Amino acid sequence: MKLYADTPARRTRQLLGDVLVLLWVATWVWVGRGVYDTVLRLQAPADSLTAAGDSVHGALTGAGDQAARIPAVGDDLEAWLDRAAGSGTSLRSAGTSMSSTVEAVALWLGLITALVPVVIVAGLWLWVRVRFVRRATTAQRFIDSSDDLDLFALRALANQPMTALARVSADPAGDWRRRDPTIIRALATLELHDEGLRPPAERTGSWA
Repeated sequence: MKLYADTPARRTRQLLGDVLVLLWVATWVWVGRGVYDTVLRLQAPADSLTAAGDSVHGALTGAGDQAARIPAVGDDLEAWLDRAAGSGTSLRSAGTSMSSTVEAVALWLGLITALVPVVIVAGLWLWVRVRFVRRATTAQRFIDSSDDLDLFALRALANQPMTALARVSADPAGDWRRRDPTIIRALATLELHDEGLRPPAERTGSWA
């Protein structure tokens, strides 16, 4: 599998792109965590409400226990205080529910803040990189399996702009048909360059 181009300029751009994508991901993860922490601070009132509910419930329950010792009216007073302690339980439940809601909102806002830009950019980067790897790996197998660059020269005649072909030869198609090794190699080099590859080392001897 060929992950990076052979040509220095393209390989440098790929490495720089990889680093920038990693920085982009790290930045948005940090921003998402910041959003999570900021929203989570809204738990403070909810925690205060929970603490107040616990305090009220504990105080009234304790008072009911003490009131039960009072002769004659102790039982009635204890029952009343126990019912009043229920308001503390409700207060505590409201605080707990509010705290859970704030935590859920903080989590989802943090995730959305981080994931949306990360998925868009990383998805595009992944598509470009996978496309290069597949094309370059396939092309490299052709290079490795044969010293004949004729296939890449033919692709160059079909894909390369006229100005690029003209710089190679005044009659590139004719030279390709005549199997001029110099022109075939030059044409193949044009096509391989677009794939980020280099042609194999030139061998001495005939192309036939």
